[in-house]
Parts: sequence; structure tokens; C-alpha cells
Amino acid sequence: MKDLDIFHTINSLSAEEEALYASASEGHGLTVEQSERLEAIKVELDRAYDLLHQRQGRIDAGQNPDDATIRSADVVERYQQ
Repeated sequence: MKDLDIFHTINSLSAEEEALYASASEGHGLTVEQSERLEAIKVELDRAYDLLHQRQGRIDAGQNPDDATIRSADVVERYQQ
């Protein structure tokens, strides 16, 4: 996946996230399904940003950024800084 594709994914997920938050701020809150989708979006955004960081790290190290792979949600969400 190229950087531009990742940015498109991030933008799409962010737009959906904003729409869900806007729906919640209209005073009726989120449904269970919307809350679950919001959590899934957050995980997918983390994975996309992780992939961008991997690609940039490979570029900085003189390696091929296309060798970066998207990591599982378990790996990305349990990462300790």
C-alpha cells in the first residue's frame, strides 16, 4: 500500500468518525452498533498510522518502504511506548 492510499484510508475513516461524533452530539447519543463502529475506526486509524510510521522508518533507514506490512490490531493496540 502506498502512502497516498493510506492517507485516503485515514481521511475516509476520519470522516466517518466525525459523522459518528456529530450524531452523538445531537443529543441522542450513539447506538451500540455506532459505539462499536467508533471503536473499530479508532483501531483501524492506529493501524494506518502505524503503517505510515513503518514506511517512513524504512525510508529513513535506506530500505524499501513497500516492505512495510500492516500489523494486526493486537500488535498495534498493545504496543508499549
